[in-house]
Amino acid sequence: MASAVLGDLSSADSLSARSLRQAQGKSIGVFTSGGDSQGMNAAVRAVVRMGIHVGFRVYYIHEGYQGMVDGAENIKEATWTSVSGIIQQGGTVIGSARCQDFRERAGRLKAAANLVRVGISYLVVIGGDGSLTGANCFRQEWAGLLEELEKKGEITAEQSKNCSHLNIVGMVGSIDNDFCGTDMTIGCDTALHRIMESVDAITTTAQSHQRTFVMEVMGRHCGYLALVTALACGADWLFIPEWPPEADWEDHMCRRLSELRTAGSRLGIVIMAEGAIDQKGNAITSNRVKEIISTRLGHDTRVTVLGHVQRGGNPSAFDRVLGCRMGAEAVLALLEATPDTPACVVSLDGNQAVRVNLMECVERTQQVAAAMKKGNFENCVSLRGRSFRNNLEIYKILSHVKPPNNPQQHVFNIGIMNVGAPAAGMNAAVRSAVRTAILNGHQPYAIYEGFEGLAEGRLKKLHWMDVGGWVGSGGAKLGAKRTQPAKLGLPQIASKFKEFNLSALLIIGGFEAYDSVLQLAEARPQYKEFCIPMVVIPCTISNNVPGTEFSLGTDTALNAITDICDRIKQSASGTKRRVFVVETMGGFCGYLATLAGLAGGADAAYIFEERFGMRDLQNDVEHLAKKMVEGVERGLILRNEKCNENYTTDFIYQLYCEEGKGLFSARKNVLGHMQQGGCPSPFDRNLGTKLAAKSVAFLAEKMHNNYKEEGGRVVVECNEEDTACLIGLNRRTVQFSPVTHIKSQTDFQHRLPREQWWLKLRPLLRILAKHESVYEVEGTEGSIE
Repeated sequence: MASAVLGDLSSADSLSARSLRQAQGKSIGVFTSGGDSQGMNAAVRAVVRMGIHVGFRVYYIHEGYQGMVDGAENIKEATWTSVSGIIQQGGTVIGSARCQDFRERAGRLKAAANLVRVGISYLVVIGGDGSLTGANCFRQEWAGLLEELEKKGEITAEQSKNCSHLNIVGMVGSIDNDFCGTDMTIGCDTALHRIMESVDAITTTAQSHQRTFVMEVMGRHCGYLALVTALACGADWLFIPEWPPEADWEDHMCRRLSELRTAGSRLGIVIMAEGAIDQKGNAITSNRVKEIISTRLGHDTRVTVLGHVQRGGNPSAFDRVLGCRMGAEAVLALLEATPDTPACVVSLDGNQAVRVNLMECVERTQQVAAAMKKGNFENCVSLRGRSFRNNLEIYKILSHVKPPNNPQQHVFNIGIMNVGAPAAGMNAAVRSAVRTAILNGHQPYAIYEGFEGLAEGRLKKLHWMDVGGWVGSGGAKLGAKRTQPAKLGLPQIASKFKEFNLSALLIIGGFEAYDSVLQLAEARPQYKEFCIPMVVIPCTISNNVPGTEFSLGTDTALNAITDICDRIKQSASGTKRRVFVVETMGGFCGYLATLAGLAGGADAAYIFEERFGMRDLQNDVEHLAKKMVEGVERGLILRNEKCNENYTTDFIYQLYCEEGKGLFSARKNVLGHMQQGGCPSPFDRNLGTKLAAKSVAFLAEKMHNNYKEEGGRVVVECNEEDTACLIGLNRRTVQFSPVTHIKSQTDFQHRLPREQWWLKLRPLLRILAKHESVYEVEGTEGSIE
C-alpha cells in the first residue's frame, strides 16, 4: 500500500506560494459521522485552523451526512475562535448522526446541491470505514450529480465549474481500532484509559471480598480493546472474537481461576469483548461466563458491562495530539490534491501521520470480517497486523498461573534493576521480565535500590507469583537510585557480579541507566565479569534517552500534565482574560512541554532545543493580547524547566504580569513531581510488558550462544558490541542498538539525543496557536519558511 510520509508537518516548510494560491477561494467542509470518539474535536480544531492558515474557507457540517443532506443551518462557516476550548472535550461538538437518506442517490443529490451552493469542493470526513466508504462513493458520483443539478437549474453553470471535482480525505474516528491501515484510530487510546480506570477501581473491591469480576468491553467485531486491557491489567482469562477459546474452554478457565485462588490470589479478572464467540461462531455472553464460574467454583462473581462509558470523558493526550496531527495532514493533503488524486485516509504509522489509499484500507478491513465469518481465525489475527499479533502472543505467555514444567538444560541468573528516577511502567516491565525469564528456564534476581543495592548485596530471587499485580502499580517496587557504577567503584560492582553469578543484566531506567551500561561495556577489557549480555529499557518521563523515540513512563507523565492544564484553565472559567504560565519537568528535553502544549492547546511552549529571546517573549505577549480582544479569554504558556537559565519561570511570569497590565492577568504553576506519580497509562503498561518480554528473550539467546564450562560451573562470556544494547521503539519497529553505537548520537552535557523526531511538531504547535509569523511567503514564487 503506497503512502506518502508527511505527518511531521515538515512538508509545510516547502509549500510554494503557488500551492497556497490553490487554496484561495476554495472551501473545505469538515464533518464527523457514525459513532463518536474522543479526539474528534482535536481533529476538527486542527482542520479549521490549518485550513484557515493556508487560505481555505472552512465550514462545519453539523450532524454528519444528515446535516449535509438537510443543508441550511447545518452548514456554517468556521472561524479561528469558534474552535477555541474544544480540544479537551469528549464526543464531537459538531454532532454525528446515522443517515439513511444519504444511502440513496436522491439524498446524495441534495447533499451535493447544498455543498455547491456554499462552494465546498473539499471534504474532510472523520468516522469509521462505513462513513469513509460513503464519502468515496459520493466522490465517484460527483460529476454526474452536478450535471443533473445544473440541468434542473438548482445550481448555475459557474457554480458547477467552480466545484467540478470533489476531493476527499478521511480520518478514522473509532474507539475499537478496527480499521486496517493505521496503527491507532482516534479515540482508541482514551477508551483504554476509561477501561483501565474501571478495572483498577474494580480490582480494589474484588480483592477486598475475594471476588471474580467478568468485565465486558466494547468490540463487536474487533477484540483490540479487550486484548490490550487484558495485557495492561494482567487479566486471568480473555475472550476476543479473533481468538475463540478451545471447545473445552469452560474446564480450562475454571482450572486457571481455581489455581489462582490456591496460589493466594484474592481476585479474578475475566476480560471479554462484546463480540466474543466460540470456535463455531456462537456468542459467549458475560452472564454465561459468570454462571459457569459461580456454579462450578462457588466464587462470588459479578458482571460489569462498561458500555458507553468507554466513549465518554476527556480525550487522552495521545488522542489529542493524534487528532491535531491528522487534521493538519488532511488539510495539506487537500492543498496538494488534483482532480485525479484518489481519496485517501490519514493514518498513523509509528510516530508519523501518513496518507494511504482509502479503498485499499477499506478492502483489507472487509477481509478481516470475511475471514472471521469463514472461521479462519489465524488469518484474522494476521490481518489485524503485527502489533495485534504480538500483543496476543505476549498475553498467552504471561497469563500462566505458574510456569510450565519445561526446565532448560542450563539455568542462568538474570539481574533486574531500576536506575534513575521512578517512572510509570517500571513495575509492569519488571513483572514481564521476571515471568519471561522463568518461562525461558532462568532465575531472575531482583536488585534493590540500583547499583547502590548491588554494591551492598541487596539481591533476592523472584518467583512467578512474587510479581502478581505489579502491572498496574506506579513508582518502582525495586527502588530506583541514580548512582552509576563508576561512582561506586567498578571493582566492587564486578565482585558482586561474580558473587551472585550474574549471567545477564536488565536495567530499566532513564539516561543514567543507559550511561551505566555504557560504562560497564567500555570496562569489559578490564573486568571479565562485565562480559555478559546487558539490555537497557529506557524508562523516564523526560523521553531524553537516545536510541528510542518513546521512553517508558513518558505517556503517563504527558497525560498528567494535560489533565492538570485542563483543570488550571477550568479554574479561570469565571475570570476574564487570564494567562497561565506552567513549568514542566524534562531536564533539558522539551518533549513534555511541546507535546503537552499540543494536547492542551497552549499558546507557546519554551524549550531548550529551540532558542528564544526577549523579542520572542514580546511577540507572544502581543499574540495573547490580540487573542483576548478576539474573545478567547484564557491563555496557556508552557515552559520546560531547563529551557533557559536566565528566562526562568518567575521571570516569564513577571514579564507577562507587567506587559499584560490592562489586558490580562497572569498566574504561574510549577507542576513538580505530580508528573512522576500515579498509575501507569495503558500505553505504558503495554509498552513495558512488551519491551521487557523482548529484552529477556534477547538476553536468553545471547546467554545460550555464549556459555562455557569453567571450574565446574556454567559461565557466560561475551564482549561483542551487540551484547550490550538499548531496546528502543523506532517507527513501528523494536530495535536493539549497541550502546557504544548510540554514544555518538548523544549530547552528554545536556543528557539529550542529538536528533529528536518530535521537534518537527513545533511548527504545528505554533500554527494551531495562531502565530502568524511562523510561515511567510516571500515574493510571488517564494516558499514558506
